[in-house]
Amino acid sequence: MKYNLLGNTGLKVSELCLGTMTFGGKGYFKAIGSLEQSEIDALMKRSVDAGINFIDTANVYSEGLSEELTGKSIRNLGLKRSELVLATKVRGKMGDGPNDVGLSRKHILQQAEESLKRLGTDYIDLYQIHGYDPLTPLEETLQALDDLVRSGKVRYIGCSNLAAWQVMKAVGYSSYHRLAKFISLQAYYTIAGRDLERELIPVLQDQKMGLMVWSPLAGGLLSGKYNRNMQGGEEGARRINFDFPPVNKEKAFDVIDVLQTIANEKGATVAQLALAWLLHQPAVSTVIIGAKKIEQLEDNLKATDVKLSTEELQKMDAVSKIADEYPGWMLARQGADRKI
Repeated sequence: MKYNLLGNTGLKVSELCLGTMTFGGKGYFKAIGSLEQSEIDALMKRSVDAGINFIDTANVYSEGLSEELTGKSIRNLGLKRSELVLATKVRGKMGDGPNDVGLSRKHILQQAEESLKRLGTDYIDLYQIHGYDPLTPLEETLQALDDLVRSGKVRYIGCSNLAAWQVMKAVGYSSYHRLAKFISLQAYYTIAGRDLERELIPVLQDQKMGLMVWSPLAGGLLSGKYNRNMQGGEEGARRINFDFPPVNKEKAFDVIDVLQTIANEKGATVAQLALAWLLHQPAVSTVIIGAKKIEQLEDNLKATDVKLSTEELQKMDAVSKIADEYPGWMLARQGADRKI
């Protein structure tokens, strides 16, 4: 297991991060996973034994139950809190009241306290906004997050699911007002969905922010289990019951065909190749893996051992390349004479 710096900080995180969306299975998240405490403890133990020190959750996962089960697992296993990097998120609806959702100062401060209680810890390593709130002024959100950092309840702050202009606006405001800045973006990125490369990755690299990848297997589509008619997945498979995130399936299966050929040559799986491709991308700090079974986790962990040659990467890049869009193609054309 490799450890990468998360953004422009001295914080080292494992190249694989354990996601907890499958923990609990309450409400909306039942379609994703409904693991109970004993199963969670087994996944957590195996992850930590493999060198994972980064755990990502969110207050909305199973209506807070995921955080509770995560915290209890840390205690059940006797894990040292100081050796873990614990991340959670805020923004989603956590009650029926008008202020139980969003990124207002009231909601952020209240949910930070609730997350601390559910996790059974006195600080959160990485506190992330889970998306954009068009109703709350950005400065209100950033001031509240900065107060949490100054209080010691939060070590770092990050964002998730933002557009490039929103990331840049937030970083610019925080820099100007000397507030804590977002150190990372958590975003969807796969070899079957490379839209992030148009605007967001250039921003992250320019601002020296880390990238945490969610749904690296495109909701299970890149597991290698499905054929082009979406047949072959086991009963209860996530892609069958919860067809998300959106993917151009025709192109995705063209990608899978190439992955399968390379996987056969290397004695690996399609899922391992999809994860390994992400681990070879310079902008990626960590890839979040989630599992419902220990066998899935074991398969994903082996991705760290897969080494891709220049030729293999070129084949994978060629079949998955995104179409050029303006102003990207113009920027490339005009910048051709200014490369070092």
